[in-house]
Amino acid sequence: GDVMGKVLIAMSGGVDSSVAAYLMGQQGWDCLGATMTLYRNEDIGISHSRTCCSLEDVEDARSVANRLGMPYYVFNFSNEFRCQVMDRFAAAYIGCNRYLKFRWLYDRASLMGCDAIATGHYARIEREKGRYLLKKALDTSKDQSYVLYMLTQAQLSHTQLPLGALHKTEVRAI
Repeated sequence: GDVMGKVLIAMSGGVDSSVAAYLMGQQGWDCLGATMTLYRNEDIGISHSRTCCSLEDVEDARSVANRLGMPYYVFNFSNEFRCQVMDRFAAAYIGCNRYLKFRWLYDRASLMGCDAIATGHYARIEREKGRYLLKKALDTSKDQSYVLYMLTQAQLSHTQLPLGALHKTEVRAI
């Protein structure tokens, strides 16, 4: 491991999570990249269109992780997803249940001996008087703090959001 600790980075293959992975490495973390797949597009009646958490994202994320020299994993949570999200209609309607996805990610990170997870969300976490506060991103036009409202104190204490203090233009430049 490293001084900063070991971090599991949720990678979608997109710009934001790729830059988050790069920045965590620059900050001295021992990084592992991971993509969660919840279903194959055919399973929910979507053909060939790109949706989040599908296998199409894996190739992009894997190539980014390889370029950054970090181990890369694909976590297939389709069984959990199928059990906990009742039927096709619900799967298509709910899409990625954020609460479940985050819980599975923290569980997996813990099993792999990681100290934290990192994502490419635009939001900030600050510690004040022993509590972790979720705050808006500095780039308010890109703020995604509302996506993370359900994270618990324990989860927030193990979360890194390296893009929270950056503007989208800076992230694209990186």
